[in-house]
Amino acid sequence: MGWTAADIGDLSGLTAVVTGANSGIGMIAAGELARRGAATVLACRDVAKGEAAVELMRKAAPDASIEVRQLDLADLASVRAFAAAYTGGLDILVNNAGVMALPYRQTVDGFEMQFGTNHLGHFALTGLLLPRLLERPDPRVVTVSSGLHKTGRIDFDDLQGERAYRKWAAYGQSKLANLLFAYELQRRAAGALTSVAAHPGYAATNLQAAGPRMEGNAILEFGSRLGNILFAQSAERGALPLLYAATERGLAGGTYVGPDGAFGSRGYPTTVDSSPASKDRTVAARLWTVSEDLTGVQYDFPSDTDSAK
Repeated sequence: MGWTAADIGDLSGLTAVVTGANSGIGMIAAGELARRGAATVLACRDVAKGEAAVELMRKAAPDASIEVRQLDLADLASVRAFAAAYTGGLDILVNNAGVMALPYRQTVDGFEMQFGTNHLGHFALTGLLLPRLLERPDPRVVTVSSGLHKTGRIDFDDLQGERAYRKWAAYGQSKLANLLFAYELQRRAAGALTSVAAHPGYAATNLQAAGPRMEGNAILEFGSRLGNILFAQSAERGALPLLYAATERGLAGGTYVGPDGAFGSRGYPTTVDSSPASKDRTVAARLWTVSEDLTGVQYDFPSDTDSAK
């Protein structure tokens, strides 16, 4: 038997923020972190759904320290407000929230919805929370990607899909961006924090419905539900790579965690490889600069890490 949530040690004294924690793997991960003693913040677009998730968590852990705060990653003003209101140190940041394969939509700030939510929102959030992370002795950032990052390509000439939009290509680009960000963050942090990435495999979640309502998608919704029934592992099992990445002691920065089964679709968490494109340092550095320009967020690492930039 492989690693399970029962292998998580005592997290008392630690604090954690999990984005998109009102349902699916985010809710499971947040609940386990809280149950193991971490003071946990559910960062959710829909606060009412977050409060309902907290009620479920409290049934398993009545004394857990859990709270909900509003965060809309598709609105940089919301991201800034969340970060400005967050006080105290932060040990674990799990960049989990995401949307998948949406018809063309734009964020409040005019970004393509998948790139803007999945990558730029988390890029901005992590940078704005960086001072809180650096207050802690061993801070960790977990960024959730997908096996479909392997289909992605960073199209710097059309990042926002304005010339040509294909929803699955846009999703692959956003998930590749997640990995490029996670690896580049580790390089730039130069020991100031640990940046790792994870993917859940094929887990039965409501990811496609996590963003704005999709129109004319009855066939896609049916296919997704059928696939969940026939092939997917549970959300509980899908959350294990995130939890492993967030809590496993001694995990090296730049590690990518996913299921150990065939094609990385299901199984117990283990370290896995990612595509050659995700390891392209030139693309990663350019994406970082573009992301700073688009979000207006720059990372202020301690001066002794400047040489890593």
